[in-house]
Amino acid sequence: MAEQFKDQGGAATSDPSSLQRWLTSALMSRLFTTKRTGKRRAKAEQNRRKASRPHRIEYFHQVDDGYSHLTACLLKPLASRYDVEVICHLVQVPSGKNIAEPDLLARLSRYDAQLIAPGYGLDFPEHPQPPQPMLVALATQILAAQDHASFIDHSESVSRLLWLGDKQGLEELASTVGQLDRETGAAAVNAGNERRRELKHYLGAMFYYEGEWYWGIDRLHFLEQRLADLGLDTEAGTPIIAPKPAVDLGEKRDTGTLTLELFASLRSPYTAVIFDRAVDLATRTGVNLHVRPVLPMVMRGVPATREKGMYIFMDAAREAHDQGVPYGHFYDPIGEPARRCYSLYPWAREQGKDVALISSFLRHAFVLGVNTNNDAGLRKVVEAADLNWQDAKTHLDRDGWQEILEVNRQMMYQSGLWGVPSFRLLDAHGEEQLAVWGQDRLWVVARAINAKLSA
Repeated sequence: MAEQFKDQGGAATSDPSSLQRWLTSALMSRLFTTKRTGKRRAKAEQNRRKASRPHRIEYFHQVDDGYSHLTACLLKPLASRYDVEVICHLVQVPSGKNIAEPDLLARLSRYDAQLIAPGYGLDFPEHPQPPQPMLVALATQILAAQDHASFIDHSESVSRLLWLGDKQGLEELASTVGQLDRETGAAAVNAGNERRRELKHYLGAMFYYEGEWYWGIDRLHFLEQRLADLGLDTEAGTPIIAPKPAVDLGEKRDTGTLTLELFASLRSPYTAVIFDRAVDLATRTGVNLHVRPVLPMVMRGVPATREKGMYIFMDAAREAHDQGVPYGHFYDPIGEPARRCYSLYPWAREQGKDVALISSFLRHAFVLGVNTNNDAGLRKVVEAADLNWQDAKTHLDRDGWQEILEVNRQMMYQSGLWGVPSFRLLDAHGEEQLAVWGQDRLWVVARAINAKLSA
């Protein structure tokens, strides 16, 4: 969507025209409503029946990815419980514009997988370093030798041995279930990459079912619900395999010893979904809240492809609906609208209204569909944040905000994070206790706060 606004090096060159902004906004507002999603699913089911296709899930496994380890642990229960055919593919992390920071992503997958595993009744070993390339190759060769059924049977064991660094265990398993040579194993990975590309995605640990993608264990509950709605759950009435962990605020309240930093941008759908809930969490737990705005990725030269943008907007809408959060009437604030609001941020912060300003902007851009690319729209944002528009105009378009946002971006990167919304939990001495990325990590933040208050 935003590709046309960057030069070949990825740097932002100009804002979209009024027509381009309106077209993007109208498209994104219309595509991912609950009603439209329901129609797409009904059409997909109609087409499946017409083509006499079985109910088929395609799963894309990236051997050296922490998130893929967690999904591998649930493959067998998924295939056993639901009346579906599961097709398994091997993939690798792609290069190019879809993955802005592949090394950081690999590291985050190991750290984050360890954090979230207990919430799903799983475990992941502490693994600050990547798995040994030799073992990754061996694990790939073993899984490439399996048909889909045996892949499902053995992927958890292969993954567990890999992450434990158990070369002997992998070799013994290979002698039992077989392995391919390196070249043939690499060919299987290339075939998986090509199939994923054909279906218009880019990540590992992904499930695909009839036109819709589901990332890892975090989105598995959406897939389970869809399968259940189709009458494919053979254990209907019992708890699903991967329910979303609840955001448990606990009973204890902080007295100002902890600080929650929230990195946010004004054009992030995921930030729009979670911002007010994160503010509420801080208020209800008593922790200090420090919102740290950063430039949207595309405005700081990070490429964005159409397939990535479409997935993010679809997924954010799905998450918002699931959480009961108003969302979806969108008017794109990329470029000048975001810059103008950011220019008011230092002034709003001086009045203790910085959080209110960001919340108001996100609500107007992502919920109310207000065009913030003019004074009339921005005035609505300002006044809804209980700020004076006449005073705001004297601060509008001033410089100084750029340095603040750049400091925030550098802090985010120093913690191994590069996108929003991200969270850092600091103790009374300013020491980092937790650093996570994603609107779906609010439950992790809540558990970390509870753990610190109960210590």
